[in-house]
Amino acid sequence: MAASMASQAAARGLRTATSKHLLLDKLKCTWLSPRRWLNLQEYQSKKLMQESGVAVQRFYVADTASEALEAAKRLNAKEIVLKAQILAGGRGKGVFDSGLKGGVHLTKDPAVVGELANKMLGFNLTTKQTPKEGVKVKTVMVAEALDISRETYFAILMDRSCNGPVMVGSPQGGMDIEEVAASTPELIFKEVVDIFEGVQDEQALRMAANLGFKGPLQRQAADQIKRLYDLFLKVDATQVEVNPLGETPEGQVVCFDAKINFDDNAEFRQKAVFAMDDMTESDPTEMEAAKWDLKYIGLDGNIACFVNGAGLAMATCDIIDLHGGKPANFLDLGGGVKERQVYEAFKLLTADPKVEAILVNIFGGIVNCAIIANGITKACRELELKVPLVVRLEGTNVHEAKRILTESGLPITAADNLDDAAKKAVAAIKK
Repeated sequence: MAASMASQAAARGLRTATSKHLLLDKLKCTWLSPRRWLNLQEYQSKKLMQESGVAVQRFYVADTASEALEAAKRLNAKEIVLKAQILAGGRGKGVFDSGLKGGVHLTKDPAVVGELANKMLGFNLTTKQTPKEGVKVKTVMVAEALDISRETYFAILMDRSCNGPVMVGSPQGGMDIEEVAASTPELIFKEVVDIFEGVQDEQALRMAANLGFKGPLQRQAADQIKRLYDLFLKVDATQVEVNPLGETPEGQVVCFDAKINFDDNAEFRQKAVFAMDDMTESDPTEMEAAKWDLKYIGLDGNIACFVNGAGLAMATCDIIDLHGGKPANFLDLGGGVKERQVYEAFKLLTADPKVEAILVNIFGGIVNCAIIANGITKACRELELKVPLVVRLEGTNVHEAKRILTESGLPITAADNLDDAAKKAVAAIKK
């Protein structure tokens, strides 16, 4: 069965909640993101790179127009770039509710920086990736603008197939690497890194040469590659992607734009990094779910899905869609669940005014179905559940779980299998 629009939307959401897989035939590697997306603004990533000796543009951060003006003067640069700091992409073509067009501006006059910042700070910037109302800009980055004579692509990522880090590069930078891999796979280069030995000089020099750096620039690029690898290890990253890694007319190799993904399992030893997490643009429901180690993805239908596991979640969305229903959201419990998490999950689902029915679909492998059943009955009583509830449970301790639900006396509709559950959830709404 082809994936429905609902499950495709769910899958897109899961990329920021579970793991993101980008498989390129030429690379033969899997790209991983952390379980929960750590949101860093552009200037924060640049600061981490700067601290590791990676060459970046000189920059300052400002929260007011006067600070932006002073920063522009301190830079004393031939040309200055002013960037609104939000997490969404497409800033350059965005529009502010102040009337200003574009969240990225170039100027040679420091005074203009102050004027532009005055029209950015405190105003909402709307791009293709923001909500319709846009996102309020609270910070701007004032940076030295550098000319780029040539753009390349470079990344370090964890690759399951190689059991460790892999460097990936291309002389075709400044564009979507997936397009490069599809159209000109011969321009994608890969170097497997021994996790115990690290990046060797010959590997760094070979990658620099493959990226098209020549003469003294090859050694300079190799040095930047090794510094980026040091950063990768230092912050427990799962991916450091630089696009572009550029060459200037003055003969400098500079990391102009970078994206860093972090391993959430290393949060206990990366407290300084995780303290920078910018949650101001995150969905409040997703943030609340994360407090209870739940993964919540909002959709636009009216049947809430309460599941354990990303694959089961997407299958549930598909089958609801197949029977004429529309998923309102789904909430992934994961493993090792406790009754309190089940209760909090129901609070989140029932808080959504779109929800007209709830479908619980649990396959108890690690999860004990009896814990789920106790959590369900507690939530139904204390939250005074008003919408129809359909429950399908299979696996560990399922007979005890069904006994708990049956003896609860609550209006819970039991389902024999996933198809039966989806049919009953859709039918409950149509009544």
